[in-house]
Amino acid sequence: MTDALALEAAGAQLMVLECVPVALAQRVTAALSIPVIGIGAGNVTDGQILVMHDALGVTGGHIPKFAKNFLAATGDIRAAIRHYIAEVEAGTYPAAEHSFQ
Repeated sequence: MTDALALEAAGAQLMVLECVPVALAQRVTAALSIPVIGIGAGNVTDGQILVMHDALGVTGGHIPKFAKNFLAATGDIRAAIRHYIAEVEAGTYPAAEHSFQ
């Protein structure tokens, strides 16, 4: 929390929280006036980011906990991206299984 506040005070215009417990992500998001974007930080941040390879299930080897294969459900890249956007806007992605507690 101290680092996040210091970065904002130093002029940061955006914060990205990756693999941060949901409770901490929620506290940071509430405390900062700049946008907070999460990847593996739960659905409590101002926005989400997900690497395209993880969103389309084309990641080789280790699959991050926060990844979700949206292509598997749709079978079409454009539909997969629309599905990702819809779930982020609805607050259903990332779900608990894609977040760190």
